Amino acid sequence: MNANLQTPIDYLKGVGPNRADLLRSELGINTYQDLLNLFPNRYIDRTKYFKINELSQSNSEIQIIGKISNLKEVSQKKGKRLVANFIDETGSMELVWFRGQKWIKQQLKIGQDYVIFGRINMFNGTFSMAHPEMELLQEHEKHLRSAMQAIYPSTEKLSNKGISNRVIINLMQELFKECNGKFKETLPDALRQELKLIGKSSALFNIHFPKSTEMLSKAEIRLKFEELFYIQLQLLIKNLIHKSKIKGLTFEHVGEIFNEFYNTHLPFGLTNAQKRVLKEIRADLGSNAQMNRLLQGDVGSGKTIVALMSMLMAVDNGYQACLMAPTEILSVQHYNGLVEYCNKLNIRIELLTGSTKTSSRKEIFKNLENGDLNILIGTHALLEDKVKFKNLGLAIIDEQHRFGVAQRSKLWHKNEVPPHILVMTATPIPRTLAMSLYGDLDISVIDELPPGRQPVKTVHRFDNNRLKVFAFLKEEIKKGRQIYIVYPLINESEALDYKDLMDGYESVVREFPLPDYQISIVHGQMSASDKDYEMQRFIKGQTQIMVATTVIEVGVNVPNATVMVIESAERFGLSQLHQLRGRVGRGGDQSYCILMTSHKLSNDAKLRLQTMCKTNDGFEIAEVDLKLRGPGDLMGTQQSGVLNLKIANIVKDKQLLQLARHHAKKILTDDPALNNEQNKVILDTYRNLSKYKNIWNYIS
Repeated sequence: MNANLQTPIDYLKGVGPNRADLLRSELGINTYQDLLNLFPNRYIDRTKYFKINELSQSNSEIQIIGKISNLKEVSQKKGKRLVANFIDETGSMELVWFRGQKWIKQQLKIGQDYVIFGRINMFNGTFSMAHPEMELLQEHEKHLRSAMQAIYPSTEKLSNKGISNRVIINLMQELFKECNGKFKETLPDALRQELKLIGKSSALFNIHFPKSTEMLSKAEIRLKFEELFYIQLQLLIKNLIHKSKIKGLTFEHVGEIFNEFYNTHLPFGLTNAQKRVLKEIRADLGSNAQMNRLLQGDVGSGKTIVALMSMLMAVDNGYQACLMAPTEILSVQHYNGLVEYCNKLNIRIELLTGSTKTSSRKEIFKNLENGDLNILIGTHALLEDKVKFKNLGLAIIDEQHRFGVAQRSKLWHKNEVPPHILVMTATPIPRTLAMSLYGDLDISVIDELPPGRQPVKTVHRFDNNRLKVFAFLKEEIKKGRQIYIVYPLINESEALDYKDLMDGYESVVREFPLPDYQISIVHGQMSASDKDYEMQRFIKGQTQIMVATTVIEVGVNVPNATVMVIESAERFGLSQLHQLRGRVGRGGDQSYCILMTSHKLSNDAKLRLQTMCKTNDGFEIAEVDLKLRGPGDLMGTQQSGVLNLKIANIVKDKQLLQLARHHAKKILTDDPALNNEQNKVILDTYRNLSKYKNIWNYIS
């Protein structure tokens, strides 16, 4: 290979300093390597040439051979446009430029044969093409051309500065010439033969200059597999290093307290899923490596009991445990759910949040340091430097995506030997996404609901059915049940949201008047103490209806509430709708979720509503959500960077992702240090990983 792929892009023939600056700022292309990995968005057929008399408005991008007969500048409201008359033997049309006229005028040659390429428009009965890609016919015939021409990502600034798709193709050809079309292989021969993958050089050539649709397809599969394989390899190695280097505390036995709880105080039999997960956690705690496990379970699947039983294992082995939740409401709820069990078992448990009084704080800190306090539940307050444990053995983090990495690592340092970590989430994460984002964690899933829980019935109703919905709510209240009515909260327009909420509240008050009905209201503009007062009234059953914004999404547990009405349901995302629905159906009675919308719905909104009515399975819902929103939006900006994929797509390439992880795992199981001769190519590629942040910067 002649050229070094880390050569700055400035040195490629045809680039120069100005173009290099633009390529850097607009497309992030700094080196030959970056250009090579600028993969096309799509391909078009460049074997067909149209005649002007064959044109129709339905033509997408097309190419025509002809000459420019004359040029003129035409005044318009803002500035001028440049118009050329373009002719072939069958007729004439116009070429139009709205920007860069001066430069274009100097370049164009009247009377010479050109190939023009672009999209056709009809204007005043004449066909025209705006900002066509143009090339002299004799140049056009010299090029390395394939039937399918690549169309590369671009920006407005690049087009304005004359860096067209044709220019990028020319640069790509130059790059292949300088490298003699030969690139370093990055996958072992045996793996390639087993999976029938084409070689690296052939894949790169055919992704940029496809010889046929068949070769293009082979090139895509090869490059997608490679990208996913190295991401999975990185994650799996991270996990292996974690297990071999970070020694954990060994919990020798499942002890008396655990057994007493299991035999005497467990309120209901565990589901098979809960038993399986406890077994996985038990195995981790008994090995001598630090546990690093993600526990996924749908709303109401019984994660809290699993968390308590895991903490009891720590206490039985002479260690302390803590459970950290993102909001005060949620941490109070965890505490209230666990305190009575702990009292029966003679275990000391305390709650620490921002509003814990100073006198209680001092007491908690003292008992935590001398080891009298066994379990501490709380919010971010647990991360304060003053919080010192005598011997923290297990840290559980609930809804972990709400905590940053730095916050989590603070918990690690609360003990000389890092505590075992169990991360819990009620937001089901599709399997492919979990494999890519949390591939370095071990994953457990609770995928069944406790017995006696009935699935929530979900229906979609339009606003003009509101009176029928109100009549249904009155029947439920007559049976002694409680109701949530939730309004969307969209931060950009808090004033508008507040108005929607207050309008809604007033119409509910008119329909459910005092003294027959009592109504609570909770929204973001209330003080914490007012919110808490209203919540408590609802929890104690003093009010039958809770009108709220999404502040109740996580953490309110009222088993007597059986109906969730979601107003303007089309304004909510799928995971939010699912979380809200999870607030009902917590008792033994049949519960309902009513999605209210106007008649104006986008296709995506219709799909979201249909999905909610069709299934209660959080994982199925998460899969639909992933298809609709893509991985970046689903995980929030914090983590979407991990999946800045160049060519693979974890929604469409799900099977390839599973295949890549399977093979990465198999290779590491047989050869953890990648010392075998046949894995040398993997080790070399992997070592380059640390040098270059972007996966494609080291893959070639």
